[in-house]
Amino acid sequence: MTLKQLLAVGHGNASGTTLSEAFRYFSDSLARAASKQAQRGAAAFVDPKRQRKTCERTKSPLRQVAMTTERNFWEIKLAHRPKPFWYPYQTLRNVGVLEQLLTGAGLDFLQLCQGPHRKIADIGGADGDLAFLLEQMGLSVDLIDNEPTNFNQLQGARILKEALHSNVMIRTVDLDSQFTLSGEKYDAIFLLGILYHLKNPFFVLEKLAAITRYCFLSTRIARQTDNGQQISQGPIAYLLGPQECNNDSTNFWIFSEEGLKRLINRTGWDLLSYLSIGVTANSTPADPEQDERAFCLLRSKMVPMVTASPNPVPASKNTTTMISWNTGNAAAGKVYVSIDNREELLFAASRQGSAPANWVRPGRTYEFRLYDSDHTRLLDKVAVATATE
Repeated sequence: MTLKQLLAVGHGNASGTTLSEAFRYFSDSLARAASKQAQRGAAAFVDPKRQRKTCERTKSPLRQVAMTTERNFWEIKLAHRPKPFWYPYQTLRNVGVLEQLLTGAGLDFLQLCQGPHRKIADIGGADGDLAFLLEQMGLSVDLIDNEPTNFNQLQGARILKEALHSNVMIRTVDLDSQFTLSGEKYDAIFLLGILYHLKNPFFVLEKLAAITRYCFLSTRIARQTDNGQQISQGPIAYLLGPQECNNDSTNFWIFSEEGLKRLINRTGWDLLSYLSIGVTANSTPADPEQDERAFCLLRSKMVPMVTASPNPVPASKNTTTMISWNTGNAAAGKVYVSIDNREELLFAASRQGSAPANWVRPGRTYEFRLYDSDHTRLLDKVAVATATE
């Protein structure tokens, strides 16, 4: 059973197999495959003491698969190059945190990633671990990084791609330039641990808001300066010295929480879900022992979109989902709903907004469609399902 197949099992099956059981089956299979790989190459060692104590300990099936996949990838990596060649940090360790963001927003991971564009992007993805994991879920993925500044000039990603017989597209883009992505459109972009490495994070976030529906964002933030001056209450960005943080001159901007949230708002995003991990009481911009990371789930305000949260709607008691829409510009729009593929009914009329649909019932189909004000051009649509009990 492939990961793509087991995810299909979790979204609808008659066998009674649960998603957790399917994930366990896949994890066991992957572990066996990793064991066989180890017999052909050097064994990987990932010291658990090096992991920061974060809320990633969530016992989610997806996180468990990510951890198993990470171990398997290390087996493959070390069979091709020694450990110092590879990006040293565990890029899959925060999959559990991303799941928590989705839970907070009432969204489903696969539904979010399998939107109308059928493509996602991992920007700044190092050796591509996350991109290759997402591909194994059945997603079409672009891995985007800047080859000259990548840890091993993207050689690691290319080695893994060949070893995994992957179709992930590897693209080199300098985000500090006035970059373009050749007219690409994405359902989701993963921008994890990259923002504070950018000279112009405003430009990058604004540019991405025009080409993707959702963005998973993480970056370092701070609550005070190294000398104890409080910055947490203000919309502040701290500019690092060239050797101040980890002796790495590619570190630039460390935001306060309020500064990050204002940046998100000003660059064309809605903040759907937010959490921080690490040292959350007295974090500073540069001290490795006072490191706090913010994780955000963003939804573009520049891309025409209609969404439902939660989706699927719980089958018992609460049968309400919140419908949100945005035309992506100053023009008005109209939201219609079709129940069981019948004639459309007007649900709402405005450029943007949210309204509850408290009449969703199990066993029926609902499709909400966002049109222009003349009801002639379909801008976006979302199918709302009810969860099985």
